[in-house]
Amino acid sequence: MTPLRLVFLGSDPIALPLLHALVRRPECDVQLVGVFTQPDRPVGRGQKVTANEIKEWAIAQALPVFQPEKLTEEIRVALAELKADLALVMAYGHILRDDFIATPRLGTVNLHASILPKYRGASPIQSAVAMGEVETGVSLMRIVRRLDAGPVADIEPVGIESLDTALEIETKLAAACLPLLNRTLEKIRSATLEFVPQDEGAATFCRRLVKDDGVLDFTISAASLASRINGLFPWPACRVDIDGQLIKIGLADVPEPLAASGKPPGSVIGTDPIGLLIQTGSGVVRFRRLQRPGGKMLEATEFLRGFSIPAETVLTSHPMPGLVSMAPFRKH
Repeated sequence: MTPLRLVFLGSDPIALPLLHALVRRPECDVQLVGVFTQPDRPVGRGQKVTANEIKEWAIAQALPVFQPEKLTEEIRVALAELKADLALVMAYGHILRDDFIATPRLGTVNLHASILPKYRGASPIQSAVAMGEVETGVSLMRIVRRLDAGPVADIEPVGIESLDTALEIETKLAAACLPLLNRTLEKIRSATLEFVPQDEGAATFCRRLVKDDGVLDFTISAASLASRINGLFPWPACRVDIDGQLIKIGLADVPEPLAASGKPPGSVIGTDPIGLLIQTGSGVVRFRRLQRPGGKMLEATEFLRGFSIPAETVLTSHPMPGLVSMAPFRKH
């Protein structure tokens, strides 16, 4: 069997398990012939220009690497010269032109980290957790010029447990790509994979997250707050101001129903053997992991041994920017 010549386009380490699997397939039915990824960017406090993990992996595999700022005609020609049968995209970070999409013999497909048409856009993993979903997944779709609107061929579902943060869900979704591609790759090769249009009426959109998203409004329900905290970890991470220090929350849940405290939302009402208890507009939210500036993320019980939070403390509420919309978010 002649191997399927595959080009990969992506910039996020969520794709690394899939790439490892592709180059190790015992059938030898796939040949990865090139990788397109974002240019090296400044990272960290020192703003040192650094290659992303996809580039580092590709270099270790001795694969051609392309890092265009824009997908110009010159870059499209470079893609054509690879003589790829298929382009596979996951978390690339560029909008692809029609001529670029059509350059590989079998076209271009995308692995999107949600169950489409829900959570089209830049933060589907975080948004699904933050919105309290119990299931998400990876969708295999054809790319079109509209945002994540292409027809879908198959979906691999992933459950969201109550103590899953976006970090755990990203790991689950990375693993879910493998069975999805395993059962569809031969159909892609033979051009027999069927793609079904999305239900536009059910589409929702999520946006790129910013640091200011990590605020909390304690007047809403405990369940909504716990979902928001877990969905925005590890970045941008939700924070509360306690005595002038921004304390980061790494995990939250809702304990068994407690008797009404009669205190206003945001009031610290005490602790239990697992964490710090905060009154909300409906129920109590429990902070299970906390981190002070410059410190390590700790289990709340350990954190509180070195950082006292008196029971009379009232945490300030802030309006929480919306994460999901029925229409695409406007770029500012």
